Amino acid sequence: MPDSPALPRIAFIGTGGTMASLGQDALDIQDYGRHGLVMDAAAILARVPELARVAEVLPRPYSAVISSRIGFRDWKAIAAECHRAVAEIPNLAGIVIGHGTSTMEETAYALNLGLKLDLPVVMVGAQRPASGLSSDMPMNLLNAVRVAASPEARGMGVLLLLNDEIHAAREVSKTATWRMQTFRTPDFGVLGQADADRVVFYRRPLRRVMPDTAFDLRAIDALPRVDIAYSHADADATAIRAFVAAGARGIVSAGFAPGAPTPAEADALAEAVEAGVVVVQSTRVGSGRVVRGERMTRQGLLAADNLTPQKARILLALALTVTQDPAEIMQLFDTH
Repeated sequence: MPDSPALPRIAFIGTGGTMASLGQDALDIQDYGRHGLVMDAAAILARVPELARVAEVLPRPYSAVISSRIGFRDWKAIAAECHRAVAEIPNLAGIVIGHGTSTMEETAYALNLGLKLDLPVVMVGAQRPASGLSSDMPMNLLNAVRVAASPEARGMGVLLLLNDEIHAAREVSKTATWRMQTFRTPDFGVLGQADADRVVFYRRPLRRVMPDTAFDLRAIDALPRVDIAYSHADADATAIRAFVAAGARGIVSAGFAPGAPTPAEADALAEAVEAGVVVVQSTRVGSGRVVRGERMTRQGLLAADNLTPQKARILLALALTVTQDPAEIMQLFDTH
């Protein structure tokens, strides 16, 4: 009898979050964080023995971090751990990163812009803790491993998997506080789905993805300060001028649709441009392109395309580590 084919090898980096959390009992599905009970990567894997049927999943050590605290330092550290996993594990097929859902889309996009790896990297989380009744953690983790092991996932950049749906890091956003279908790609929809019989893809990202990007997180020591100014009725110049005074080198304006701040904010943003701050106009609505028309061109503002404000902030901060030229930064927004 011929030998059974070897299962794909997948590295699992657990950073904490809801998927790693344990509540007081099965009905403790909202305030579970008060207990401070968080599993490491090996303990998470042990709760899903079915993983052994689809892959050889190897835990990688990482600190448990509340996702609201995750930022550049963790992006850089997670990127370094991804590269170490590839160097240390022979024949590695892919990487799965467990993460809290609050900032998962931002970590995913930062890694998508700054990893130099050509194997699948899949972000996964949960809306209910591992101990909760009907927790989505086991199925999400199993499907994330299946996606990471899929040859079709190669070349698509960092992916995000929850609720059986596969999303592109650049396009996905969290849209609901508690619902299982919280992650959505409003303009374009999912890339594919992890169904019971197989993983299926229906489209591919066209913007640049890892490793073919202009950035390498391993080579960046710190990000310049970039702030987000959120427009609302009667918004004045206070926040924008405070950001400039605090040393911001970039500002993302989360304006009204289709991409405009209040008149008072517009004046303050013009002052910021005059002071050498790079300003990118986004919109607060979460869907649709911001077009760089005559007004924005005259005022020296750049357009975020269809990036959400939080993702425009990441790209602008990374862009400022390689260039100060607004035209070159605009080109990065057009291609990444």
